[in-house]
Amino acid sequence: MTTRDYYETLGVPRTADEAAIKSAYRKMALKFHPDRNPDDETAEGRFKEAAEAYAILADPEKRSRYDQFGHAGVGGGAGGLDPTIFADFGDILGGLGDLFGSGGRARRGGVRRGSDLQYDLEISFEEAATGTETTLQIPREEPCDSCDGSGAAPGTTPQPCSHCRGRGQIHFQQGFFTVARTCSHCGGVGRTITNPCQTCHGNGRIARERKLTVKVPAGIATAQRLRLTGEGEHGGRGGPPGDLYVVVHVHDHPFFHRDGDDLLCDLPVTYPTLALGGDIAVPTLTEPTTIQIPKGTQPDTRFRLRGKGMPNVSGRGSGDLYVGVKVNVPHKLSREQTTLIETLDTTMPDRVLDPLTTDTADDRPFFDRVKDIFG
Repeated sequence: MTTRDYYETLGVPRTADEAAIKSAYRKMALKFHPDRNPDDETAEGRFKEAAEAYAILADPEKRSRYDQFGHAGVGGGAGGLDPTIFADFGDILGGLGDLFGSGGRARRGGVRRGSDLQYDLEISFEEAATGTETTLQIPREEPCDSCDGSGAAPGTTPQPCSHCRGRGQIHFQQGFFTVARTCSHCGGVGRTITNPCQTCHGNGRIARERKLTVKVPAGIATAQRLRLTGEGEHGGRGGPPGDLYVVVHVHDHPFFHRDGDDLLCDLPVTYPTLALGGDIAVPTLTEPTTIQIPKGTQPDTRFRLRGKGMPNVSGRGSGDLYVGVKVNVPHKLSREQTTLIETLDTTMPDRVLDPLTTDTADDRPFFDRVKDIFG
């Protein structure tokens, strides 16, 4: 199934700010809400399209990925609707979320999805290259064992609210609309607890620390997230749990610099090796390898080692390693080395190399050639 462009779906330009996107979504949600268009599959489809578009464009990180990579950057688009977008429907519509009864479905019986959690995980550069497995200790709200999450004392059960008859909402007519408002007596839960659980004090949840094992894939980079479905806060009154997002932070490496899946490094090489050529050993993520330096290699020349970079986090091969050679000028010389270099210096051309030209046949002094350039 082909997914329409999210900006086109909401009818806003790509430069639209957050307020414009929210306003466009509000208008479409009011127009195409299923309760306002019963048995209209087309309207229901437009409503879901708008909700999916808003879920992406209202999130700065998701919007950035969508702008760069399209639907592929946010999970492919089709089927990517986040059902939690409806949990905040009332806020998006500015207090009109219950106008068509949508709030009642989201909060029927007090069942609510738990909150998502975030954990910041620091790993070494080597762990990012090879992948790792680690144990996290996560504090979160979990169902109370004493009351099985009901909030009522053992042996008792919550009773339906007498004001809203267990619906969590009070309905009344306003013109030709049926308006729904959250029941003020039970707070939209639909049930009342006369004898609360002593362990959780009627909340239905208690704070616990849970140990979770997380597998970090090879090739992961800083700021990438791992999603652990259902490992967030547990929902109230038996509602489904949220998710846990593990945000990875990779330490810098003292030798390698990462550029996507490629690695860059600079290797000090002696002047004789650059001038005469030779083999040098190069460290990689796994084991050292050897590259051949041709005669007359200039400083800052880069050599490419295919497949020696960082593994792709999706398992699509590895990047390359780029090795730049630098002249290693010794800080101290022996008397013999000093004599040899002085002897070499007497055999070299007595002129300054001109950085403005590559014409090695022009032996005129540098400043004479500068005069020619500037007239």
